[in-house]
Amino acid sequence: MADKLSAVKGMNDIVPPKSAAWEWFEEQVRALMGSYGYQNLRTPILEYTPLFVRGIGEVTDIVEKEMYSFIDALNGEPLTLRPEGTAAVVRACIEHSLLYDGGKRLWYTGPMFRHERPQRGRYRQFHQVGAEALGFAGPDVDAELILMARQLWKRLGLSELVSLEINCLGQADERARHRVALIEYLEAHVDQLDEDAKRRMHSNPLRVLDTKNPAMQALVEGAPKLIDYLGEASLAHFEGVQALLRAAGQSFTLNLRLVRGLDYYNLTVFEWVTDRLGAQATVCAGGRYDGLIEQIGGKPTPACGWGLGMERVLELLGEAGQQPPVSAPHAYAVLTQPELMSRAMPLCEALRAAGVRVQLHMGGGSMKSQMKKADASGARWALVFGEQEMLSGQVGIKDLRGVQDGQQQQRLVPLVPIEGLVSALL
Repeated sequence: MADKLSAVKGMNDIVPPKSAAWEWFEEQVRALMGSYGYQNLRTPILEYTPLFVRGIGEVTDIVEKEMYSFIDALNGEPLTLRPEGTAAVVRACIEHSLLYDGGKRLWYTGPMFRHERPQRGRYRQFHQVGAEALGFAGPDVDAELILMARQLWKRLGLSELVSLEINCLGQADERARHRVALIEYLEAHVDQLDEDAKRRMHSNPLRVLDTKNPAMQALVEGAPKLIDYLGEASLAHFEGVQALLRAAGQSFTLNLRLVRGLDYYNLTVFEWVTDRLGAQATVCAGGRYDGLIEQIGGKPTPACGWGLGMERVLELLGEAGQQPPVSAPHAYAVLTQPELMSRAMPLCEALRAAGVRVQLHMGGGSMKSQMKKADASGARWALVFGEQEMLSGQVGIKDLRGVQDGQQQQRLVPLVPIEGLVSALL
């Protein structure tokens, strides 16, 4: 016997009945995006490695340690399994000139890949939903994206489990001035830094402020604050976002240590967080990235967006006790004799064409075993194909969810016209 094969660690199968929750979640996302006028964009799983090095930043955990990168054995090209979605969306917009006639609102979903230790809510293959608004400069689109996420929480029944944190990262020149002051501060307290902070101190000091090390929290609290280095335009943009959120009744917390993990962010950044998932508190995050399109090779264009991890949101649904509906068939068809299959199958096809979800029993078995499978399918009705009934142009219908006197009551319905049977099942 051959050795048993299993999935790669951290890359998980999604099997029934759990897959039903994924389908339901995707339906909610699709409806949400349509209600805001966002169009779907699909990009390849594989991209050229320089896209992410240039877009995400060389001195980030993703690029330094987490990307699945390799050299194509056929032509020597450097390729990477996408670790996030925004850079690929921007690349597609540039390549296909999608912004030639103005701004675009886009959304995507699909698997992403990062080589890290699998843990709750963090997997090597994980799935993201993202929304990106490209070509819009004002604070209004920042607020719209945040409120779109709020609407998703309402649809999912999670509004009470998440809260919003926002910050402003300003522009590159403002961050540069803050960076000088921050490095000076960190150098003066180098004996209090952990190894990760020492490594980042000169290459990416802003990320030191995002440390989760409890021993460094007091040091971080005393560090120079970026907001003190922001100019009038950045502050006005940030105040505009806050004003629109207040007008929409959305509460938020100003988190001046919120910096995000990717280099391309500027101005508004935000996270939706929860206290129900342990250390993995962030369920949706994003912000403005006005410099990324030019950085990847396009014309200077403002942009803003967010991404959420589907696994984390589905886990949060479980924490909330939410049970997404499972799509069961309307009817489960059973046969008193296997020879009736040639007559039952065309009828089931006709019912499906008319909008009835029918699962046809296969594999034989007694009527008792078939009825057990009918009940387990979740169907409301059992269609009972019997020889005498079919000779008289009828089919039996049993209500699997309406048991009376311990019996599943059966009635006969004419097979012709088909509309009569359809109306009896829907």
